[in-house]
Amino acid sequence: MPSISTLFWASIPILLAALIYQVGVPAILLTSISEHIAFRVLGNLFATTHCYASVKTLSEGLDHAECFSVSGGVFTKVFPDHSLDAVKHARTGYVVPGFWDGHGHLLMYGELLDSVSLFGAEDMREVKRRLVEYQQERPETGTSEQWLRGVGWDQANFDGEWPVSSDLEIDNAFKDLYVMLDRVDVHCIWVSEKVLSLLPSYLPDMPGGEIPAKGVFCDNAMDIVLEHYPKPGKQRKTKFIKDAMSELNRFGIVGMHDAGVVPSDLELYKELSADEDWTVRVNAMVECEMRNTFCPDAVEKSKTPKLQINSVKLFGDGALGSWGSAMIEPYSDKLESSGSLLVNTSTLSKLTLDWAEAGFQVNIHSIGDLANRHAIDAFEAALEVLCPDIDPYSCQSQHRFRIEHAQIIHPEDQSRLLKLGIIPSIQPTHATSDMGYAESRLGKQRTAQEAYRMRSLLSLRPVLGSDFPVEPPSILEGMYAAITRRSPRTGLDPNGSKTGWYPEETITLGQALEGFTVNAAYGAFLEGKAGIIKPGAYADWVVLDESLETTDLRKATIRETWVGGKRVYLRPAAEGTP
Repeated sequence: MPSISTLFWASIPILLAALIYQVGVPAILLTSISEHIAFRVLGNLFATTHCYASVKTLSEGLDHAECFSVSGGVFTKVFPDHSLDAVKHARTGYVVPGFWDGHGHLLMYGELLDSVSLFGAEDMREVKRRLVEYQQERPETGTSEQWLRGVGWDQANFDGEWPVSSDLEIDNAFKDLYVMLDRVDVHCIWVSEKVLSLLPSYLPDMPGGEIPAKGVFCDNAMDIVLEHYPKPGKQRKTKFIKDAMSELNRFGIVGMHDAGVVPSDLELYKELSADEDWTVRVNAMVECEMRNTFCPDAVEKSKTPKLQINSVKLFGDGALGSWGSAMIEPYSDKLESSGSLLVNTSTLSKLTLDWAEAGFQVNIHSIGDLANRHAIDAFEAALEVLCPDIDPYSCQSQHRFRIEHAQIIHPEDQSRLLKLGIIPSIQPTHATSDMGYAESRLGKQRTAQEAYRMRSLLSLRPVLGSDFPVEPPSILEGMYAAITRRSPRTGLDPNGSKTGWYPEETITLGQALEGFTVNAAYGAFLEGKAGIIKPGAYADWVVLDESLETTDLRKATIRETWVGGKRVYLRPAAEGTP
């Protein structure tokens, strides 16, 4: 027998049809009337109400509350609790809007969880030990069909010397294994002799790429190897995605900006996003199968509550740690190099305009000051064409172009960025991870004036993220790094003090929280729907044991994560907690 709610829903079109016939309500209003009736009536009849010690809403109308009601996956009411004081004091848990990571890599993170982690390995001996232990536990890896994967190595831990392929011939067993290991910034790969045997004897010159040692390939040169890499099939990719989402929920993440997804994987995303196991809202940036090209015909846009496909990612340069970020002046510790541009300026400008005219938001990976300059040039030129009759700043508010990383920006270009309103997508833990060597790469003056700006760019509503798996997907660590400019791992700056690394660029706790919530929503055209607790917004929230204002962020933990009114994570130690 149909339920009451089913009969109610079924009656709405009949009632509306009668209304249109009797009083002449225009048919064009049918959808909005249906939504209004459903929201108002069902929101009251079938809503569930949750009350906590405190609810930080980030809504201008009511910044703090104690209760909210949820129906149909959205908030329907947010209000103070007017119960007796004794009841109110019994409430536990401090709620903030669900966190969004402004820049991460979902599939890559899932694959990392299924690979060997080399993060923190302090020498080659430790790397080899971890590889051997992993392969013993996973003997199916290392074959031509399933290479042994890992990520996290850093040549700085090998006395500054690049590793080579023969370093991976750890023992007789390893000599026959296909091994590919990503550098800590995933802008270089280190491969075994067995992988090298697949490559031509003469390696082509790759513009925007470098082969600094035998078996190491950086930026565009990685394509030489990746052409032979046996990509995981649908079943393994599905597992990677679900494992990654489960782990992200553990960190309080309810949504993410997926910074580069190829069209074939977007099709899998669409299929899986209809599943209940899809527990993280994804704003996916298209990355063509051939990077830095124009492929709109290969992409079908999507705008559902769980999956949005409406933007593209282009790549300007490499990473600072491998001397790959493109600089205006040479590196201070490598005077013969100014880094690598992955695309020339004219191509970047054309791609930016082509994608924007096709209706896509354009996001450009730019780390070095030269790459950032070229990105701003491309955006400025596109805005002049897109909106000839209005000023570029107003035009930018419509297109919301973004610079991914925005890590090192010349002072003149910082002024241009602010004038145009270009959105910076910043990863606070990159500053604290790089602070030990950034000054040697850039020199003191360039570091002080250009590098890792945060407070200087606040008016641009910076989108904050982690770039997982390059950094851990911990929003709390990201907030700590942003407000202290100290390492979330040690609590210290490079000098071993608590002053903070270039502390003039710190931001407040409130500003950091906005960067991981409302700013991330604005950067995806989701303002009012995500990163906020108010009627009509997605019912996504995070519960902590203590308020962010009174706890050490390095010790704070997530108790619960809710997405669309459904609890997707409960900390084991909190079983039975109200």
